[in-house]
Amino acid sequence: MATKKLYECFSKALIDEVQKWGAMKQTGVSLRYMTEFGSKASEKNLLISAQFLHKELPIRIARRAIELETLPSGLSDKPAVLKVRDWYLDSFRDLRSFPEIKDRSLELDFTEMIQMIKVRHNNVVPMMALGVQQLKKDLNPKVVPEDLDEIHQFLDRFYMSRIGIRMLIGQHVALHDPNRQPDHVGYIHTKMSPLVVARNASEDARSICLREYGSAPDVTIYGDPNFTFMYVPTHLHLMVFELVKNSLRAVQERFMDSDKVAPPIRIIVADGIEDVTIKISDEGGGIPRSGLSKIFTYLYSTARNPLDEQSDLVSTDGVTMAGYGYGLPISRLYARYFGGDLQIISMEGYGTDAYLHLSRLGDSQEPLP
Repeated sequence: MATKKLYECFSKALIDEVQKWGAMKQTGVSLRYMTEFGSKASEKNLLISAQFLHKELPIRIARRAIELETLPSGLSDKPAVLKVRDWYLDSFRDLRSFPEIKDRSLELDFTEMIQMIKVRHNNVVPMMALGVQQLKKDLNPKVVPEDLDEIHQFLDRFYMSRIGIRMLIGQHVALHDPNRQPDHVGYIHTKMSPLVVARNASEDARSICLREYGSAPDVTIYGDPNFTFMYVPTHLHLMVFELVKNSLRAVQERFMDSDKVAPPIRIIVADGIEDVTIKISDEGGGIPRSGLSKIFTYLYSTARNPLDEQSDLVSTDGVTMAGYGYGLPISRLYARYFGGDLQIISMEGYGTDAYLHLSRLGDSQEPLP
């Protein structure tokens, strides 16, 4: 089947408009700004927020749609990537055809529409992973590493932008929730306990480990149980879950046939002035130094993509990263989105330490790719 180039499936007017909007400047927001703005979720503020998104989202989405057209090594022509591109173009068209938002009823309609856009894009990560797999299958072994490098940088920008788009939409939608929890402003928890989130994420990871192996190492958590700071719990949960899952797997596989008891995974939460740092340590045997550079890439997954060609595309928004080999690079993007970072330090023959740095100042602007 010949792949259709963009202009064959979409009108020229739409493509011109995508080009025009893709050239406009994006506007980043900070965690602090989202919190201060959202804590007064009056009708007037929700209207201002919707008007901002009505202009901002098409710019961000157009930029990604344009980039999806010009990827190296023929990645743009892979069926899975074309599907993602169509989702982005459909969403761009929905946003651009929505009238100016002048009153509450239009604002509510707009909120419903952007929630639909968010759902439409639920499977972007596995779908892009499938596209990269389709590419790898056809890749000439002589392909130049620079192309792979370029694809890696594109995916970093693409997924970082996606985190931002989903945060903005999710935040706006959540501000409409009548059953708002105390100390929650949309997605943001102003008094989040990192210990509580780490404990929940660890339990989730352990239950997967139990299901797969029949047993799971313990996870012990150290830190001040009363300490809280402002952050997005769903982001932290995703990152800790991913890191603990990796540690559990390493320890479990190392001690599976041993008569020794598997050593626990240790999580330490430290509260600094600039950063909250969460360290996750395991004795799972570590990673050889030559392999460390590969753990943050999208092209070396050892696990099989759960969405292999045949499988049905079910919504995978819950435990997205199991098996794409994308857990680490995407977790690092989540950390960086609010000005933090993720570092992995390993001792081959012993174990691995992951340092998750979370900026506690809340002032850093979104990194806009």
